[in-house]
Amino acid sequence: MSYAAPVLLDVDLSLQPGEVRVLAGENGAGKSTLSKIVGGLVTPVAGSMQFCGMPYSPTSRAEAEAGGIRMVMQELSLVNTLTVAENLFLRKLPRRFGFIDSRAMNAAARECMARVGLSGIDPATPVSKLGIGQRQMIEIAANISADCKLLILDEPTAMLTDREVDLLFAQIELLKAKGVGIIYISHRLEETKRIADSISVLRDGQVVGTHRTADISIQEVVKLMVGRDVGEQLDRPKSRPSKIALRVDKLNRGSAVQDVSFEARGGEILGIAGLVGSGRTETLRLIYGADKRDSGHIFVSGKKCDVRTPSDAVRNSIAMVSEDRKEQGLLLTQSIKVNTTLSGIAQVSKGGWLNHRKERTIAEKIGNLMSLRANSVGQSVRELSGGNQQKIAIGRWLHRECDVMLFDEPTRGIDVGAKFEIYKLMAELAAQGKALVVVSSDLLELMLLCDRIGVMSAGKMVRIFDREEVSQDAILEAAFSGYVGPAKQTA
Repeated sequence: MSYAAPVLLDVDLSLQPGEVRVLAGENGAGKSTLSKIVGGLVTPVAGSMQFCGMPYSPTSRAEAEAGGIRMVMQELSLVNTLTVAENLFLRKLPRRFGFIDSRAMNAAARECMARVGLSGIDPATPVSKLGIGQRQMIEIAANISADCKLLILDEPTAMLTDREVDLLFAQIELLKAKGVGIIYISHRLEETKRIADSISVLRDGQVVGTHRTADISIQEVVKLMVGRDVGEQLDRPKSRPSKIALRVDKLNRGSAVQDVSFEARGGEILGIAGLVGSGRTETLRLIYGADKRDSGHIFVSGKKCDVRTPSDAVRNSIAMVSEDRKEQGLLLTQSIKVNTTLSGIAQVSKGGWLNHRKERTIAEKIGNLMSLRANSVGQSVRELSGGNQQKIAIGRWLHRECDVMLFDEPTRGIDVGAKFEIYKLMAELAAQGKALVVVSSDLLELMLLCDRIGVMSAGKMVRIFDREEVSQDAILEAAFSGYVGPAKQTA
């Protein structure tokens, strides 16, 4: 585990109207902190800023927004108990005769949602009923629809499908044409060539290079980010799966999951692809007992398991890394060591008493394995970057010997250097004989990592590809096969 350097040090940055500037860097490099300073969420200890030619020193996000700066952060800020429409216009609810005008609000919401491909969702739907990818698009829609001079997007495409990325990029082009400056943070470096005019690379809190996008290759960006060359291939031999570790038989939950059946063998990595809302996440949650299934059966190592809760799943040797680390994966107010050992309390306690030395030893071991960047294992998880939080969410299962491991978007918010570390770790877990089931919106990731790829569409498992026959076109064709029209494709 490496210890944190100063978050930012003597950073200089300028942005022109209508310019898209990408901020690239490893987790903890200072990208999000810099954005939060510009957005009024963090106060710098030194330095100065100017915005539209005037001195600028916001003391709050509201003050920054009043000046025309809008932010879409990596951790969403939606209110889950409110509807989609209410979240879209929370800062300025339309009123009539002193009351909220629901009809006008819903009509405006439909118009706003259509811009980002969400016309199939009822504006009166509570946000809590949406998947995280859909929530991401709602957050983006709320900000790009507002009048702004500078838009900050922090990992906006981490949970989006290729089609949704296209819709977002079309909106960005419109904003550029209106003279809106955009700061864009992403670990998906291939996006920079499509959308960015320029790119600034941060490493250890400092800007180590700023280039026009056309003048620098992705490989050169990566080298600037990590200070070394990073391999682009995963040296993983063809797997030799053993016995069936997980079998799912006709799993059902309403229209979200319909008669889903598949098998995963020990030593195998099985990927699950599909559009947002296709039932990928819902299937994993049913297997893990996070949601109640209507019908269907789950077998682990040939034994039928009555999994009704996550505790039942863990007892039956099933582990899961959820897609939403903030709400479902971590105790943000607790320390790294507490979060790391949470899945195996019995290993660090005896007779109801915690063995703090053992807890620290295990947490440090996992931290080193995950290349975690933090001050110490006693540091609060809330203080870490999103990527380091994700590492802890994955790392907590490494000392628990589960036969089946479910990963939902395992590299969301993970930088390119750490991403291959995660891949290698997952390959090692498979080599140990564990069965891995991986949901990902990144098709290249699935094709690189997985032995087979199942594709879900409209709640059904429509096809499972062997590694030798898989292609992006074939996966996308299968992903759209269960939908009838464009409105349903975005739901």
